[in-house]
Amino acid sequence: MASTLALLVLCQVALYNTVTSIKVCGRPLVTDGIDKLTLKRVYEFGEEVTLTCGRGYLPSTVTPRRITCTNTGEWTQSDLACSPKMCPIPRPLQPLAMGRTEAPFKSVLNYTCDDGYVMQGANESRCLHDGTWSDPPPLCKAVNCPLPKPPRDGRIVHDKPVTGSTTMYGQGWTYECNPPKAPSYERGSCMADGSATEPPVCQEVSCTIPTGIPNGFITFAVKRQHGYKEKVRYACNEHYILDGEDEIQCQNTGNWSSKPVCRAPCTVDIKRGRIFYNAKKLWISDLKPNRVLHGEHVVFYCLNRAERCGYPVASTCNDGTLPIPECFEEPGKVEYNLRPKTLPSEIAMCAASPPASPTSPARPA
Repeated sequence: MASTLALLVLCQVALYNTVTSIKVCGRPLVTDGIDKLTLKRVYEFGEEVTLTCGRGYLPSTVTPRRITCTNTGEWTQSDLACSPKMCPIPRPLQPLAMGRTEAPFKSVLNYTCDDGYVMQGANESRCLHDGTWSDPPPLCKAVNCPLPKPPRDGRIVHDKPVTGSTTMYGQGWTYECNPPKAPSYERGSCMADGSATEPPVCQEVSCTIPTGIPNGFITFAVKRQHGYKEKVRYACNEHYILDGEDEIQCQNTGNWSSKPVCRAPCTVDIKRGRIFYNAKKLWISDLKPNRVLHGEHVVFYCLNRAERCGYPVASTCNDGTLPIPECFEEPGKVEYNLRPKTLPSEIAMCAASPPASPTSPARPA
């Protein structure tokens, strides 16, 4: 009886060890895109699972891939990969998509309109599982404004012809008053919120007696106050160059518009050497009078010592100042008079000018 009981206990232990050595498998770990809805939490040894791609994804293999739960509690390997379907990006939007022509499943396009435009359509579109967009791109339609009201004692001049009872966002106009009055502001427009600029007030405006400018004069003007939009013209003394508009106008603020400036001529401040000026190559002694007008260019000649050749460097007269290039070396009196053929202006010109040194500013005249 004792030996029978011992044998029964040993058989139960052996059976227990055999049963408990087989493990179960948990839910398989799968990559993005694989359908997880049909997967259970626990699987027994030997169970198989067929992996498929979810809606909106394409499989990397033609046939479905099966995995099996092994007696170690692990799953066999699968080479299935799922890639999202792609939606073609609308051609007008491709420049904004950094050159991309497609967007993956679940992508979202968000649309906005510029100020002054109203959106007609959905403000977003989603890439669907079948490779199409949920909504087409919307339209952005310009805001309309009611026609502006003219000022009292005045009128409106539109930039573009207007038809109907409205005008579009961005379109502008000018307010004018009956002389001698001036509008408190001259410009109006259809604004982004759909409203038109309110009309200005017409008021009498005058500007003070105009004054002269240095090295210039008023061509003709009676010394009196001037009304809105009246003009005065300026000119410069001989050899001075007018910089700016030659006319100024009395503005609606009671101030004159900006007066021009008369820019001074320059002298070429070297005693010996040759220059290129006014389409001629001249010895400095032949430049008579020694005068260069504002904005004109003078070319000096410098020596490339390494190549033993000359190269031209241009300088520009700027309101009485003509910088002399740092590379220019004025020859001595003996060299200038006895050996002029050796000067940089007379020897062979270099094939290319050396780059200018950023640490060598031009020395002023």
